Amino acid sequence: MESDPKQTYRERYEAAKQHGVKFFPDIIYKDMIVSFAIFLLLVGLATFIGVKGEPPADPNDSNYIPRPEWYFLFLFQLLKYFPGSLEWVGTTIVPIVAVLALLLLPFYDRSPFRHWSKRKFGLGVMGVTMVGVVVLTVLAAASTPPQEEFNAAGSVIDQIVIGQDLYSIQCVECHGGEGEGGEITTVEGLEGVIVAPLNAPDFIYTRTDSTIFNIIDYGQQDLGMPPLGLAYGGELDRGGIDAIVTFMRYTWDDRVEIPAEALAAGAVPELGPDEIPTYSVHIEPIIRRSCLSCHRPGKKNNNYLMESLEDVLKSGDDAPNLIAGDLGSNVIRSLHREETDEWGPMPPSRELRADWIDIWERWVLAGVPATPEALPTPVPTETTLSEAGGGAITTETSPSATP
Repeated sequence: MESDPKQTYRERYEAAKQHGVKFFPDIIYKDMIVSFAIFLLLVGLATFIGVKGEPPADPNDSNYIPRPEWYFLFLFQLLKYFPGSLEWVGTTIVPIVAVLALLLLPFYDRSPFRHWSKRKFGLGVMGVTMVGVVVLTVLAAASTPPQEEFNAAGSVIDQIVIGQDLYSIQCVECHGGEGEGGEITTVEGLEGVIVAPLNAPDFIYTRTDSTIFNIIDYGQQDLGMPPLGLAYGGELDRGGIDAIVTFMRYTWDDRVEIPAEALAAGAVPELGPDEIPTYSVHIEPIIRRSCLSCHRPGKKNNNYLMESLEDVLKSGDDAPNLIAGDLGSNVIRSLHREETDEWGPMPPSRELRADWIDIWERWVLAGVPATPEALPTPVPTETTLSEAGGGAITTETSPSATP
């Protein structure tokens, strides 16, 4: 009985060979066409869609959540069931047993029939295997938290803009907004220390990018500069340090020309004669460059934070420190370097630019608008000028608040 199906299959096989197509060149040619089409598809996907960038690998960054490609997620999930000293079971024993079970399947499933209804044992083994893979994959996708969003700085312009923001937060307090250095007045333990300028040729010409990177990463601890790299207890990953180095090189090394787009993106917009400043367009860039280094959590600042408009208006031990329409509030007085019982001059070590102080004052007098959309909308009105000696009627505009 067992030899009859085999003999039938052999006869069918010989008959099919007589009327079939040759492996070479017919099948090979078809395989080449399909392979080339898949290759073009992959090139198109890589070109027009691409792969989402991730931060540079940093073994000191414990916040990174590892996640393999989707086709390895089931193994990733499997390891969760073999923690600690049992990890070798999940990484070695279980995969070896599974692979051997599939390799040896023809030896313990010796049915001569090819129809699926007569191969229940083999189909059962494969079915259980595939169901296990699918279930583990779904569990891994559902239980692994999403990776924090990372915007890869893909160009020099992106690097410069990101680097300027990070420099403003991490470095301005000691080195100044323009890298001018000077006397440190607000950093505990370093009061009175004179910091050499970073924007001088003596520094920027004689240090390579790698040297500046290492200074930021490890610090100059004998000179009082703390490490900023994650590996030494700081807050910056390698990508962030690279961005600061790029910002410093393109901004202060006059042998390198900074791209116009980066210069515009990092600048505080100039204010026109009749323009009303807003927080999002004018005030926030000034705060990022001159204030945020001190006025953020963890700093000695009387709990006055400036990370948002609400913080600027409502936070602090002496709140409110800024009041719409009031040029006598603490912030404005400190910008004019007045001494009060609670406040001193701000920024502590150097004067803020006069045009930036003007922006602050005009913003306060305008009612501290948050965005350009919050500004009053001009409404046309007609005014007769005949009383002024003219006979014409002209049209003027008067502000009307948006609803």
